[in-house]
Amino acid sequence: MPRICIYPKDVAQLTGRSYDAAKRLVRRAREAAGKPAGALVSVRDFCQLTGLDEDEVTRALNGPAGR
Repeated sequence: MPRICIYPKDVAQLTGRSYDAAKRLVRRAREAAGKPAGALVSVRDFCQLTGLDEDEVTRALNGPAGR
């Protein structure tokens, strides 16, 4: 099953940012989506904030097809 939530560790690996910078970016994505503190952030929320391609991010998170 493909992942639809993204976490700071994922953001740090995808962007090359530090874990703390990734936490701030996830927090900004949550706030931009109008979600309360502690709510999960979807790949779509993250991509809308950053402008990254949702399909590319999803592939990077889920690994090669058939996994």
